[in-house]
Order: sequence, then C-alpha cells, then structure tokens
Amino acid sequence: MTSQRTRERLVQRLREQGIASSDVLEVIRNTPRHMFVDEALAQRAYEDSSLPIGYSQTLSQPWIVARMTELLLDSGPVERVLEIGTGSGYQTAVLAQLVGQVCSVERIRPLQEKARKRLRELRLKNVQLKHADGGVGWESEAPFDGIVATAAPEVIPPDLLAQLGPGGRLIIPVGVDTQYLTVVTRTAAGLETETFDEVRFVPLRSGLVR
Repeated sequence: MTSQRTRERLVQRLREQGIASSDVLEVIRNTPRHMFVDEALAQRAYEDSSLPIGYSQTLSQPWIVARMTELLLDSGPVERVLEIGTGSGYQTAVLAQLVGQVCSVERIRPLQEKARKRLRELRLKNVQLKHADGGVGWESEAPFDGIVATAAPEVIPPDLLAQLGPGGRLIIPVGVDTQYLTVVTRTAAGLETETFDEVRFVPLRSGLVR
C-alpha cells in the first residue's frame, strides 16, 4: 500500500502526464499521501485520483497538486505562500517542502484540526494555519509571493489579488460548470492572466464551520 514501488508508479504516471519539475516529483514521491485520508481509503492513496475527506470536500488528485505546485514555482524560488483551503493538509505538506513559509486558511475547523495533527507528525514547522473564510485571504500576513487556491470561485476574489506581492503568482481554478486552472501574475505593468487546464474542484464557499 505504501511501498516505494507504489509511490514510484505514481511518480511515473505524473511524469507521463507532463509534470516535469524534478523537485515537485521528488516531494510527491516522499510525502506519505496515505496519512491524509481515512484509514479505509489508505489503500487508494497512491492512485492518481481525488478522494473524499468529509464535509463534501476532497483530497485533490496527485496530478493537480503537482501541476499547481509546478505552476507556482515556474518563475523561480518562492518564499511566502498563502494556501486557500487547507483541506486534508496534503497540498500544504507538499508546498511546505518547496517554499519558505506556508500560511494556510481553512473554513472547516474539524478538517483544519486533522491537518494540523498530520503536519505536526511530519515535523513541518514552516506552516501557519488559520480558521477563516478563504475568499478574504489572510490580510495581516500579506503580501505573498504566491497564492494557491484549492477551491473554485466563479470569479477571482479581489482580496486575493490585493494580497499578491510584486512578481507574485496566484494559482486558482475558476468557473462553475466548467473550470479552468488560472494563473495571475503581478507584473510591473499590472496583473497578467493565463488560462491552463480544464479542472474540477469543489466550489469556494464563504462562512465558517465549527
């Protein structure tokens, strides 16, 4: 279930699907994805598929985690990253091994508490967690060199754009029935937007769950 051979097969599939960053692939290989799902689903942890984590939320498939991380790092090293939607903590754990600091916001407290425990077990000490509405970001910690959103708004929240620092990149799925992975970069001339793969994420919702 968690053998090195199983993980190697996953990395090979990601490579075949176009993930080129050796750093991202190495982190995916070494991050124990089975820790981020309930025990009943652990045998499926290294499939390239999304898995339920409760509260109508999902653990994103490894390809999308790798793709979003690769897009974030495409322009070079990144120091401070805001993550919208901690969820299970898996994307958080991947980011924490590749950037200087991760500030992660989650609106569903029980998911956040489970993620906190997992990240602690992995001794990832460069992560801050906040129970808050993801659509408003984390203004007191802004600006950020990168923002990664793991839920899809109909339109990009202006608060997230405002918290993007100079040269920063926002990686976010956008849309309702059809969603596209979107990258917004803050350049000297303003905001540049690029659209990439068609994807499927849970919607970005407001309000807190305790």
